[in-house]
Amino acid sequence: MSYSTNGNRFAIQTFSLSRKFGDLVAVNSIDLSIKEGELFSLLGPNGAGKTTAIKMLCCLLRPSSGTATIMGRDIQKDAIAVKKVIDVSPQETAIAEHLNAWENLSLMGGIHGFAKKEVKKRSAELLEMVGLAKRAKEQVRKFSGGMKRRLSIAMALVSDPQVLFLDEPTLGLDPQSRRGIWEHIAELKGKKTILLTTHYLEEADALADRIAIIDEGKIAALGTPQELKDSISNMQVMVVKAKNLPPDVIEGLKEIYPEVKTAEDGIEIRAKELSFYEIVDYLRPRGVAIQSTSLKQPTLDDVFLHLTGKELRE
Repeated sequence: MSYSTNGNRFAIQTFSLSRKFGDLVAVNSIDLSIKEGELFSLLGPNGAGKTTAIKMLCCLLRPSSGTATIMGRDIQKDAIAVKKVIDVSPQETAIAEHLNAWENLSLMGGIHGFAKKEVKKRSAELLEMVGLAKRAKEQVRKFSGGMKRRLSIAMALVSDPQVLFLDEPTLGLDPQSRRGIWEHIAELKGKKTILLTTHYLEEADALADRIAIIDEGKIAALGTPQELKDSISNMQVMVVKAKNLPPDVIEGLKEIYPEVKTAEDGIEIRAKELSFYEIVDYLRPRGVAIQSTSLKQPTLDDVFLHLTGKELRE
């Protein structure tokens, strides 16, 4: 298990990493090589195995089989050394809400054994970075969801880790707060190796250098956002805006074009060859009022549907 291959230094490598819970295979023999300084995203729906993978890489859950290395250190044989070079912002934020932001960061600094002077300096820098400097002395219980997420990321950065794990960092946030978090994460690109899990397609597309699509514990595809889109460049995507589109009509259309998904004010249909007349001739006799049709470029949503046969709902 080499830390460097063909001149590339890998911060994270997994080797047939697997985890079972009884008969359930949560993570199924995944192999990943994530370069130093890369922002890598695991993209998949809830229950796909993302958080289980993070817990194994953070030495919080033992693999059923396979293993992984972080900065060349084995997660099973050298867990203590691994924990010294990583930190995590978990899906469920581990914040003491009765304390203020400054106190939470100071607490983390103490846990990591930093001197008070260093903790003070580091806390001030991080609060400024995540836009909480002016709210540093407020109790965290008064914070919005987005502010708590920003504080959680700052807490994970107190130890100045080489590898940062962000598990669904914008889960449950409104679009404006989500984009604010993206800006802070983008500032870290190239400075840290970041493994970010998400089920938001737009988030992975906007932030990641590379994306691994994970579904039912398996890696379905891996590449840059553009490479993944290019992989289905031979597919056509038609957007049909329409009224009176009952579920049974959509299900019937899937017998002609299997890749149909509901969209705002209508449906999207994907296939290597689409026939406008065939689609219209199917919908209109069934009482569907077609308002417009158009073609669009494939997105990560289209890639996920094509690979898994399922929609990745946000």
